[in-house]
Amino acid sequence: MDQDSGMRAACLAAFQSEISARRADAFFVRIAKERTITEKRQIIAASRAEFDLARQANPGLSDTEIENLLIKERIAHMAPRGKWQDKWLIHPFPNMSEPERAACYLTDFGDYDADHLARLYNKASLHAIDCFFMQVRRRLSILERPIASSSSAGRTWYGYSAYNPAMIVKMLGIFRVFYNFCLSGQDGKTPAMRLGLAKGKVALEDIIYFSSN
Repeated sequence: MDQDSGMRAACLAAFQSEISARRADAFFVRIAKERTITEKRQIIAASRAEFDLARQANPGLSDTEIENLLIKERIAHMAPRGKWQDKWLIHPFPNMSEPERAACYLTDFGDYDADHLARLYNKASLHAIDCFFMQVRRRLSILERPIASSSSAGRTWYGYSAYNPAMIVKMLGIFRVFYNFCLSGQDGKTPAMRLGLAKGKVALEDIIYFSSN
């Protein structure tokens, strides 16, 4: 089984009930991280030029409506590829962290209207998971990136690393609760608040207890 097939199978199996109930949608997302700063700027400049042309052609539409319009146009021209007949949409509005962002909708039942489908494609991004990984590396010392010394022949080692995988599972479980219910963003809301799972920010001491025994 290739990597894409494995990821697809794992995702659809793990969230089968949510997907069947239409409470969850799954996408593959890819970006061109190897692009240079100059190339990224050129890509973004081209997307802005396309947006400006669409704005001139549709003066009565808001910026959000123009975004949806351009995404719907690209959806209409997607072609199936590969053994899974996947359809990839090249996002019309890349940014410096996600140049040439492309998304493939894995759970398309054909039951969404064009506007809703465009909004879903617009949300498909790696930004949230990249942010989570960054917080993990910054806040959990055992998961910081290892370093290689000049005498280690390419081998890496980090003194704070946990060599018992069970400890990493426990630490990530605690951090996941902290990240979703205790850590607020620039809007003052936690991820749980944005999803309607919590009415306010939760104090860590209210949801976790460490015994001194």
